[in-house]
Amino acid sequence: MRNLLSTELFRIFRQRKTYYAIIAVFILEAIIMISAYMQGREILDLFLENLTDTFEFNGNLLNGNLIVYLVLNSFWFHIPLILMVVVSGFLTSEYQDRTVEAVLLQPVSKLKFIGAKYMAALLFTAFMLALLIVTTFLFAYLVFGDGDLVVYLEGLSFFEPHEAFSRLVWAFASGSGTMLFYAVVSLTLAVLLREATATWIVAALFLLVTTLLLRFDFGSEGLNTYFFPKLTDTWQALFYVEVPWDAILTKSLVLLGYSALAALLGIAVFIKRDIT
Repeated sequence: MRNLLSTELFRIFRQRKTYYAIIAVFILEAIIMISAYMQGREILDLFLENLTDTFEFNGNLLNGNLIVYLVLNSFWFHIPLILMVVVSGFLTSEYQDRTVEAVLLQPVSKLKFIGAKYMAALLFTAFMLALLIVTTFLFAYLVFGDGDLVVYLEGLSFFEPHEAFSRLVWAFASGSGTMLFYAVVSLTLAVLLREATATWIVAALFLLVTTLLLRFDFGSEGLNTYFFPKLTDTWQALFYVEVPWDAILTKSLVLLGYSALAALLGIAVFIKRDIT
């Protein structure tokens, strides 16, 4: 298994699409920061326009903490889409060039082969998230500086710099679970569909539907709380005045369970199916 995993990681970082994904993350960050630099002040003034008659705002509200929060909101669609396209390609590309057949002709079990794929997908996702977190905080603070974070969630909330930083770090940690879920699902879709274009289309559709269902009221407390689309924004709860830590932990564990089920489905189908 260790040799298979090492081989997978070696292959991943020799592929051009891996670096396209890294560049895409940097471009996404750059677009958010450039937009904030050019228009952020006007948008923030418009956002707080109705409050300036009642409250006096001091300091720079367009700061690094707000920029990091804006990048966090890319967890809704952009970052998952990049990850799903790249991760699914770990397997679909090997189906296309028939590498899967060549490898399994060797004394390699299907379980170890597909297990190494899922482990590599998780490690790659963790690498991309670490890169995103480090560069986002670094560039946001270098360009925009520090300051209070203003967030509108069921009302306007302000967090002092040290508290804002802590909440942002925890939000990234919580959001990482969502990214790992999407990575696992994309690889399972690759197992089921095997063809690259079909997998990308279904992965994008899955992400789009999940995003839409996030705002849908199912009329059932259980579905509204524990159905997987409702778990993908758990990190947002970190910005309530009183953080519901128990609910965040519970939802994170449930989402981890969904990830495990998706992985088990993919592994079971891959082992049972005739590769040829």
